[in-house]
Amino acid sequence: MAGTVNDSRHENGPMSLYQTSFRVKHECPYREISEHYPDLTIREWYLSDCQVIELTSPASPTEDLLDRIDRLGTVLHRSVDESGLHVVTQSCLCSLEDSIVERFEEYNCLYQPPTIHRQGWEHYTAIAFDERDVRALLRDLEADRDVEVLSKTAITEQQIPHSMLAPVDQLFENVTERQMAALRLALERGYYEQPRKTSLRELAAQTSVARSTYEEHLRKAENKLLTNAGQFLRLVTATSTADPLDVERTRQTEGTAD
Repeated sequence: MAGTVNDSRHENGPMSLYQTSFRVKHECPYREISEHYPDLTIREWYLSDCQVIELTSPASPTEDLLDRIDRLGTVLHRSVDESGLHVVTQSCLCSLEDSIVERFEEYNCLYQPPTIHRQGWEHYTAIAFDERDVRALLRDLEADRDVEVLSKTAITEQQIPHSMLAPVDQLFENVTERQMAALRLALERGYYEQPRKTSLRELAAQTSVARSTYEEHLRKAENKLLTNAGQFLRLVTATSTADPLDVERTRQTEGTAD
């Protein structure tokens, strides 16, 4: 959902960027629940065909809160422990009609996910090549919403948040439902923790497939995820001269030895 910026005003000069954080209050699907439960934080991501909602709270949830969450969409994950409540849901993009996110592109602004809902307010971050574009966006929103600007910052190209370089839907491109399910099960059961809390055999026993089949789904998911992330990893590290593992020095030493 991030907009594509195409501004000829900056083709021949140095690139300047402006980051603006602001919050908005208006009628939306999450305003009432976030006002009623002030400790609740709702983070909203937009994918190509759905939206994913993460809800967290340091307090133990009431039955009323859990019931409201169930009505938000399909619950993908739910846990309640000493750290509080953590829920992930998925729903359609119906609520995006005439949404704020769609207006970002109209004003040549880049949307930085996620949208954060707290205490009745929606929190957004916009990045633009011209501060005038952000001001125009805010004027449009103020016509029918309460808007408060929280911060304005001039940033360099190297400071662009990494999350903008790696949209979630691109990271999971070509990962099948079975591979995604295998990966999620491994994450939730502590397979990737050190030390491991479970084994491939134990994970497969919780499914209807053989151990070898489960391992194949998991390895393919890992391979595709790392391959997709590789292009963004190279972008993130492109301007860095650090070599914390001494790869270059080792290569030079091996070259000298030859």
